[in-house]
Amino acid sequence: MKRKTQRLDKVLAHLGYGSRSDLKKAVKNGLIEVNGIRVKDSGMQVDPEQDEITVSGEKIVYREFVYLLLNKPQGVVSATEDNRDRTVVDLLSEAYAPFDVFPVGRLDKDTEGLLLLTNDGKLAHNLLSPRKHVPKTYYAKVEGAVGESDKQAFEAGVELDDGYVTMPAQLRVLTCDTTADPPRSEIELTIQEGKFHQVKRMFQAVGKRVVYLKRISMGPLQLDPALGLGEYRELTREELDLLQGKPSHDSGPGADNDLHK
Repeated sequence: MKRKTQRLDKVLAHLGYGSRSDLKKAVKNGLIEVNGIRVKDSGMQVDPEQDEITVSGEKIVYREFVYLLLNKPQGVVSATEDNRDRTVVDLLSEAYAPFDVFPVGRLDKDTEGLLLLTNDGKLAHNLLSPRKHVPKTYYAKVEGAVGESDKQAFEAGVELDDGYVTMPAQLRVLTCDTTADPPRSEIELTIQEGKFHQVKRMFQAVGKRVVYLKRISMGPLQLDPALGLGEYRELTREELDLLQGKPSHDSGPGADNDLHK
């Protein structure tokens, strides 16, 4: 089997050990070893999954991709950079900066909840592809009495303000307080698309208004109740296997399952 090799300085830069010029100096100072041998050329070819690489005596742990589960707070935009607002990437520690992660899809600025961040473009494409019909479930507080007629309308598909008719969606009414003025409802809604402001526009189509919105699941991935707003953690091995459609392992958490604030 052909070995998958890369330049040593590229591998180490990707993991945050410095720029290529920094690594060249580290090699010159004898700080980097591969399989116990002091490196003389920072551009040498290595197999990061097989070779033992140490920097200043510390053994590196190589991984190409990272997968982060974030509980997105309100007021933060689902982007990698923005000139006006704080982004979801700004919530991450500097340890993840070398991986160039990005949000998989988007949540509105005033929407909370589950957001996946990764640098795995293939996985992101699969989750976002309209042909995949990946279900997304939201919890919402709605101004108006949500009832059986709304459930039937959403199941049939509703016409949005631009004429688009949504795919069938599953609406579950959690509470409906008709004594309030105006009436208030709490619901869970599962959709298979990701149109702009879709949940809000669907309720608008049936004469109601969403006043609070939180995404609680995306495909097999569930929002972790242990995560406070703005906190995140890496996916467990089991969660990643489910997202990738692989058989589940019983090996427990992945490389890092700590909570981050």
